[in-house]
Amino acid sequence: MKNPIRAALLILLAFGTAQAVLAGPQVGKKAPAFEAYDSNGRVVALAELAGSPVVLEWTNHDCPFVRKHYQSGNMQRLQRELVEQGVKWISVISSAPGLQGYVSGEEANQIAAKQGSYADIILLDPRGVIGRMYGAKTTPHMFLIDENQVVRYMGAIDDRPSVQRSSLKGASNLVRQAWTALKAGENIANPSTKPYGCGVKYASRD
Repeated sequence: MKNPIRAALLILLAFGTAQAVLAGPQVGKKAPAFEAYDSNGRVVALAELAGSPVVLEWTNHDCPFVRKHYQSGNMQRLQRELVEQGVKWISVISSAPGLQGYVSGEEANQIAAKQGSYADIILLDPRGVIGRMYGAKTTPHMFLIDENQVVRYMGAIDDRPSVQRSSLKGASNLVRQAWTALKAGENIANPSTKPYGCGVKYASRD
């Protein structure tokens, strides 16, 4: 006979997790907590980064929108700029096995090295747990979290939803603007914007 207390706890845990996923992140609220393996096989928890601002970047190296930002060097410049100012940059890969963008940890490291990425951490999320928790819709999809682990910005990297590199000329980098305002202690003008890019290649829930 099953332990009724344990069964009840499991139900409550599942219900709480479902609520967190349905609620998703909210600007001005605590960022959803997570633990996941990084590309080097180490478990990384968001909580361990408290005290430092964090950027989450959903990525898929085969997505043409992602390619635009990496092949032009736009993403790397932003990464380097923010990392050098004390931001912890986390690239998240939520592509499921067999779908576009799925990679092993070793492959993720090789791709990052080839791109010249300045990301501090590459998280592997093949089951889409973190992606769904954050409501990540596209690659890229960006989140800026402050040192108290409160979400301050979520949405697009810039205001030009195009795969063309030429669209970068004159584009407003919304992540950079959000970080500049946050660092200065000012209100972020557009804290929530519509992300653009390839749909995240999630695993089926079946």
